[in-house]
Amino acid sequence: MTLAQDREIHQETWEDIIIPPSDLWSDEPPLESDIHRLQIDLLINCINCWWRERQDFYASGNLTIYYNPEQIKSRDFRGPDFFLVLGTERKLRKSWVVWAEEGKYPNVIIEILSDSTAEVDRGKKKSLYQDTFRTPDYFWFYPKTLEFAGFHLIDGKYQPIQPNQEGWLWSQQLELYLGINQKILRFFTAEGELVPTEAEYERQEKELAQQRAESEAQRAERLAAKLRELNIDPDLV
Repeated sequence: MTLAQDREIHQETWEDIIIPPSDLWSDEPPLESDIHRLQIDLLINCINCWWRERQDFYASGNLTIYYNPEQIKSRDFRGPDFFLVLGTERKLRKSWVVWAEEGKYPNVIIEILSDSTAEVDRGKKKSLYQDTFRTPDYFWFYPKTLEFAGFHLIDGKYQPIQPNQEGWLWSQQLELYLGINQKILRFFTAEGELVPTEAEYERQEKELAQQRAESEAQRAERLAAKLRELNIDPDLV
């Protein structure tokens, strides 16, 4: 076989390869209630705020994860209520296409249960996330009953995460606790502090800045009073 013939064969082989599309829009059904929407938005908001200095993760929710090109025909795809991928670029996406993202699957998935999805979330989806996605941390939360459970992947099988004294569950991937606060699922630090939303963080920063300004003003006033005791005009110093 000549070099030219070999190149022709390889050219034909490459032309026969069908590259699946990667620029795919999400195809998820509408959320079932405002509670679901608000809970998902809250989780995404808190993680984005907590990791505001990081650019190596992607957090989203109710967004389709395409993990097999055949899904495009069969429509057998899944869009977790909340998911987070580590070691990727932080940018906006239409969907999460595994074969276009270096084969990365979510590191953390949280499902918000409802009457119509609870059975699937506890069964079929749990098996999918365990056996196909190999997602290390999987949680579900049922706002109606406050049912809350979490699992960590050990030797290829999900094992229940044991709660701490507050009933919170530790996520090894996030290095944060998940726990119920005022009937809402929230993140907590290892020290037990509530992870703030962006609005809460901005309010806290504003209050700290005000406290620092008041402290500085009090310190300046004490210094001025001391100078006056020494018959020194503070305005001339």
